[in-house]
Amino acid sequence: MIPRLRPNGSIPLPAVGFFQRLIEAGFDGDLESGAASRTVFSTDNSIYQIEPTGILFPRGVEDLQITAAVLSEPAFREITVAPRGGGTGTNGQSLTSGIVVDCSRHMNSILEIDPITRIARVQAGVVKDQLNQALKPYGLFFAPELSTSNRATIGGMVSTDACGQGSCLYGKTSNHVLGLRIVLADGSDWWSRPLDEAALEEIVAREDRVGEIHRTVDRIAREKRDRIAEIFPKLNRYMTGYDLAHIRRSDGRFDLNAILCGSEGTLAMIAEAELNLLPIPAHAALINIRYGDFNTALEDARTLVALNVASVETVDEKVLGLARGDIVWTGIARFFPDDAGRTTNGINIAEVLADDEAELERKLAEVTAALATGANARHLGYTIARDHADVEAIWSMRKRAVGLLGNVDGPVRPVAFVEDTAVPPENLAAYIREFRALLDGAGLSYGMFGHVDAGVLHVRPALDLTRNDHVRLVREVSDAVVALTRRYGGVLWGEHGKGVRSEYVPEFFGDLYPSLQEIKRAFDPENRLNPGKVAAPSGQALLKIDDVPLRGDTDRIIGNEIRAAFDNAAYCNGNGACFDFDKTSPMCPSYKATRDRRFSPKGRAALMREWLRLLAEKGIDPRQEAKRLRQSVPLARFARRVFNSLNPQNRDDFSHEVRASMDTCLACKACAGQCPVKVSVPAFRSKFLELYYGRYLRPLKDPLVAAIETTLPLVHRIRPAYNLVVGTRAGRMMMRVAGLTSLPRLPRISLAKEAARLGVPLATPRRIETLSPHEREKSVIFVADAFTAYFDPEVAVAAIGLARKMGLSPFLAASHVNGKALHVHGYLGRFEAAAGRTAHYLQRLDDAGVALVGLDPSMTLAFRSEYKGILKATILLPQEWLVANLGRLAASPSAIKGRSFRLMSHCTERTNAPASIAQWKRVFGSLGIDLQAAETGCCGMAGTFGHEARNRPISERLYAMSWKREIDAAGDTDSLMATGYSCRSQVKEIDNKRLPHPFQVIDKIISENSDIPQADVA
Repeated sequence: MIPRLRPNGSIPLPAVGFFQRLIEAGFDGDLESGAASRTVFSTDNSIYQIEPTGILFPRGVEDLQITAAVLSEPAFREITVAPRGGGTGTNGQSLTSGIVVDCSRHMNSILEIDPITRIARVQAGVVKDQLNQALKPYGLFFAPELSTSNRATIGGMVSTDACGQGSCLYGKTSNHVLGLRIVLADGSDWWSRPLDEAALEEIVAREDRVGEIHRTVDRIAREKRDRIAEIFPKLNRYMTGYDLAHIRRSDGRFDLNAILCGSEGTLAMIAEAELNLLPIPAHAALINIRYGDFNTALEDARTLVALNVASVETVDEKVLGLARGDIVWTGIARFFPDDAGRTTNGINIAEVLADDEAELERKLAEVTAALATGANARHLGYTIARDHADVEAIWSMRKRAVGLLGNVDGPVRPVAFVEDTAVPPENLAAYIREFRALLDGAGLSYGMFGHVDAGVLHVRPALDLTRNDHVRLVREVSDAVVALTRRYGGVLWGEHGKGVRSEYVPEFFGDLYPSLQEIKRAFDPENRLNPGKVAAPSGQALLKIDDVPLRGDTDRIIGNEIRAAFDNAAYCNGNGACFDFDKTSPMCPSYKATRDRRFSPKGRAALMREWLRLLAEKGIDPRQEAKRLRQSVPLARFARRVFNSLNPQNRDDFSHEVRASMDTCLACKACAGQCPVKVSVPAFRSKFLELYYGRYLRPLKDPLVAAIETTLPLVHRIRPAYNLVVGTRAGRMMMRVAGLTSLPRLPRISLAKEAARLGVPLATPRRIETLSPHEREKSVIFVADAFTAYFDPEVAVAAIGLARKMGLSPFLAASHVNGKALHVHGYLGRFEAAAGRTAHYLQRLDDAGVALVGLDPSMTLAFRSEYKGILKATILLPQEWLVANLGRLAASPSAIKGRSFRLMSHCTERTNAPASIAQWKRVFGSLGIDLQAAETGCCGMAGTFGHEARNRPISERLYAMSWKREIDAAGDTDSLMATGYSCRSQVKEIDNKRLPHPFQVIDKIISENSDIPQADVA
């Protein structure tokens, strides 16, 4: 039995009083100081780990003013604050031991869009892709491109002066900032906009903090003008933050935003931003060029830049290899074909933009002609992507490159600390050769990619920061890269900000650094805003890269064996892909529904990692505890669980905070499929729940849900009584007491009786083994899960009918326990026993050479994940089986005339079987149907999740986000289908409509029956 765990840190007394004082002062947002929140906010996408004292989630600018005002009170003079956006910084920019101010939860409104002047006004917590989604109907977009655009906030972009691919054409965030609403350290609320001389004169005459700031910055700009011109490099990626070189705009106006953009929260808190917008390019295409080595790709990139393409991105063989195993590869593989006998070790992606198709084709012809001539023809080949969806898919692969570098096995993994250097583009190839020699000399592996048109290189050396010799390399490599970069006329921080790397600021800024200190003092005289970053007042130090606690310090305590045993929880690198704002994306529905970062894969991984550390400090191996738990006497264990559950001394057990974060997980496995690092929350969640409930009592609903597959046959025998319970108010109230709700009724039809009536035999190993080879080839075994078999048997009946129309002999697999519910709820001992029996049965069937086809995607995919290592057989998804038998399908034109067909896929299917949508389209395409795939996120049911009373509000909120819109929009001629049983159950429960499974629709189509199932009222 695991012990009670207490987190090491405690909240300092001044901070406790600070939170209370904020409430008294009228702070309207959320305040969190629990161990779970502090743990989750102690890391970002960097190698560092600093636990904050607490986190504030303001609702508006008034809350920011209140925060600043309370901080100014004498009792709280020692408290510091640091703003945080998407939390994806690679250099610890938002990490602090003080108070985190996170605007992403509540301050995420788009306040105004003016399509005439092309200006948008937004709150700091708005996500870049969220803004561009809202701008698309106007034909506009916010230009700076980022790999983290689906979770990067505008406030964070401003704070790091973010940019990425296409910066030579579109510039950086600062090039598009028209105004910033900021809250200063004294609580002043100020709109910073470019000023003409008259306006500036008026402001510098003020006697307040605003006047002091403008006087200081204007004086430095005038007095140091010549020195500024000498020191600041003439680069696309010039030195961000405190940007002295651009205080005066080209039109002569004074622009304080040049100082604020890239200042990383060290000068003010950003509340709102006014942004310049651009027209969306009318036409775009990508030329994807393959090379035999990375250096040739780099050298060729300069040729491409000279051809005036919009942007050029270069990727090396390591990143390309990782991309081949990622979820996105299925959709783009045809653009990167294998070359006979030659390996692709580098690619260039050249973007071409145009106002019309003729211009696009002309530009493409110019580039491809240049590629084919003389010295330029050094590539292996190229492809062109013209379709918008293909272009987006290829850029998605490139965006995921940073995260993909973390998707390797073992403790030695690529990490960020010298990952965004920038040099003049003409020096890049030579610079990279020396950079690679430097890393090769240190014996390090690495991956490289970059914005070669801008001279920016992204490289992440692979280190294990639990090893002291690798920790020393952070300093050695950093110092060497700084020297190399300066020698080539570049900067260390070309894109991702300074953060902990601020110790190198004085070296790059030279005798201008005291001017930065003056500016910091003018804005923040007491050094309370994100201290130690970018600039520190005289007499105070900047952070140093080897003085800040590392994640590796925690990982060293856990140990490599335990880290490896818990499904990448401890290897989450914080890239934040699980914070995707898009409601139609399946990635982490619990985060979308709550906006609480504890309830995300990154948050749960952080909590699991801390839980493993606390166990390790007590000498506990959770693997051994699980073994002992399964071998213990249940009755004796029950008595101890009762005592622990009632004992008030256990109230502060850290395990409770971990369990609270796990409770909201839908176990949809989107993280396992979409996370670049493949963090699998459902896998480590089940291991945690097994141990947690070995110490504490389970809720009543757990044993009921866990036993559902074994009790359904019995329940079906008393169907009228069951339906009376779930269909009456009194019965539903009784079920809510047990923790269950929205349970489906059992239909009259019995699959067993229907199979007998139709003459469909059970697939016993002996029966299948007696078939001749020809008979086996023309047979199929449908593996019906308990939920489909008992609650939606018409799907199995349709599958049987369809198989016969295809000239095949159908069999039904015998009743079996899949065990998914057992696994989800942490009954791992029982799961292993049940899975062993089921795997033995299914393997014997598969050994006979007959196709095995599941009906429900989630239950079927469990045979590939939860059964990994115990089942060699592949249970096919319906579309996989149909694609292999397209020649047996034929549709009647009269059956599909005048109808549209739209598929709503289960989110586990979308993320863990990425080829599924394309396969369904092939199946329907063979029937003459142009199948449309609905853009939806999670329906909110997710197996048994939506049937648990505590989860029902989240479940319904998720359904309303994307599914309800699709259901409501369906007309009389629209055939909506859903692959997942739980999805169909949710639609029936909320909208009282029955959605058919694709099997049912196809069965009707090829039977020449025009009465195609659709979203009928239940």
